[in-house]
Amino acid sequence: MNKDFLPVTKEEMKKRGWEQVDFVYIIGDAYIDHSSFGPAIISRVLEAHGYKVGIIAQPDWKKDDSITVFGRPKLGFLICGGNMDSMVNHYTVSKKRRQNDAYSPGGKMGLRPDYATVVYGNLIRRTYKDVPVIIGGIEASLRRLAHYDYWSDKLKHSILIDSQADMIVYGMGEKSIVEVADALNSGMDIKDITYIRGTVYKTKSLDSVYDYIVLPSYDDLCNDKTEYAKSFYTQYINTDAHSAKTLVEGYGNRGYVIQNPPSFPLTQMEMDDIYDLPYMNHYHPCYEEAGGIPAISEVKFSITSNRGCFGGCSFCALTFHQGRMVQTRSHESIIKEAENMIKMPDFKGYIHDVGGPTANFRHQSCDKQEKYGVCMNKQCLFPKPCSNLKVSHKDYIELLKKLRSLPGVKKVFVRSGIRFDYVMADADDSFLEELCRYHISGQLRVAPEHISDNVLSLMGKPEVNVYNGFIKRFERINHKTGNKQYAIPYLMSSHPGSTLKEAVELAEYIRDIGYMPEQVQDFYPTPSTISTCMYYTGLDPRTMKKVYVPSSPHEKAMQRALIQYKRPENYELVKEALIKAGREDLIGFGEKCLITPRKIKHDDKNVKRKKSDFHKISRNAEKKKKGKR
Repeated sequence: MNKDFLPVTKEEMKKRGWEQVDFVYIIGDAYIDHSSFGPAIISRVLEAHGYKVGIIAQPDWKKDDSITVFGRPKLGFLICGGNMDSMVNHYTVSKKRRQNDAYSPGGKMGLRPDYATVVYGNLIRRTYKDVPVIIGGIEASLRRLAHYDYWSDKLKHSILIDSQADMIVYGMGEKSIVEVADALNSGMDIKDITYIRGTVYKTKSLDSVYDYIVLPSYDDLCNDKTEYAKSFYTQYINTDAHSAKTLVEGYGNRGYVIQNPPSFPLTQMEMDDIYDLPYMNHYHPCYEEAGGIPAISEVKFSITSNRGCFGGCSFCALTFHQGRMVQTRSHESIIKEAENMIKMPDFKGYIHDVGGPTANFRHQSCDKQEKYGVCMNKQCLFPKPCSNLKVSHKDYIELLKKLRSLPGVKKVFVRSGIRFDYVMADADDSFLEELCRYHISGQLRVAPEHISDNVLSLMGKPEVNVYNGFIKRFERINHKTGNKQYAIPYLMSSHPGSTLKEAVELAEYIRDIGYMPEQVQDFYPTPSTISTCMYYTGLDPRTMKKVYVPSSPHEKAMQRALIQYKRPENYELVKEALIKAGREDLIGFGEKCLITPRKIKHDDKNVKRKKSDFHKISRNAEKKKKGKR
């Protein structure tokens, strides 16, 4: 059979000669068959193992028959809420509805429900009461146990409870889903599939569960935020496949939710095989009339070279989803993808990115990880680079050289995040020089996030002097290479630990470097991050020390406004923030001032005069003139 999209209608299924699909895959995004999208990978992996998958993208959740397109699947339903958590996709940090959805036809908003995984799960259960339902993707993965939900401002159950699903496949899921499929295909009941790594299931009894850690029950978590902080940290240090234990969370008469240890990281050969599957690298043609799917434009000419991240930022959920162990593709696999990309009719010679969560991580952080995994209570880069850290950019440099030498390639960009503290740990200038010469175009985006060491410590980021050192090095190398290029910092407001004092310090830093950011990322409390745990509990789960949390919308607005203090619309918020912080010295006409005192307006009530007053003055003035004559 020729390479093609997986079926999205019964007619397309029949064309393949299928009478029934093994799995119906319900997804919250439009159907894009590209390796940057989780559902595309999972469906192609299942296909490669001989399973028939039908795709139902963005079903109308108000209609029960919207999920009956293929009829009853032989083995079960799969659900993915989308490439993003549906609530992040729908709402800004101020909980305002977004206007566009890049993962929907024509960018149209509203084609998936809030809490999509839960809604789809219940939709299936109303129609197919006894068919196995398996949920996965970022939304299910990060909500796999009890979690704080920012949008409802409350602690929610494991998504397994609310969705009525039978199982969660968490993390990236390729290994787990094939094992689950094989077990179902052998005739096993979904309730008996309790042994697979990277899965979460429900049970009424712990009789068959071994070597586990009992977390506080859901009721205990609701009654005591301290218990939640402790429970969260236990989960956090049990995210490595080599050392993690089974975790048990109680739900009263509903029984228990059991989280098995994570799947082992993929080998390089397994990574290569997954990215060599027959993706169409585009959205399904049924979306052409609606204007296509905007999300494809960001990734169509980009290449994923790695997974996982040992950076350990507190506000990032990668530890819970992809894990801290870096997994890489071979040069051969990446070059093969680039060569196929070059043949695309709309390729203009530019590879937009070669990277992953962190572009310059191309190997595990230390040699012992292969056997023992990552350290439970230590980070590789924070607060200082570990003495066992392997620091080398040689492999990445070599890869970039090979790619930019391919016939038909004009330029290879690096747009994924660069971990600047890892660059600073490398005494060799070669990588930064290559980057400045060949792989950026005028601007390099880096993420110091803040400049207060107190806040940076809570963020899991290096001290500000590391970032300042990087900027000096970047400028020195640009001078050497004759390029006029700039580092553009990503900055975050209102992170736990940031008072108005720290927010003002950040504004002063921006003033001193002469930079005014166009966009500001206000801290967004998404599920399963250390920072979100701090936001909800007021405690740092690593130390159990109290943390200041700027949670009121008004204070968050002030902190955000301080970063863009030059904007006229932010004046009143900035002024209020400076007064509250006791920094009126920054209101004035001096070089160091952030804002000037505003001129008195003519309609100010202190100087306002009625028209009649002006008429009287005019008449008196006229009389005086006549008298003089």
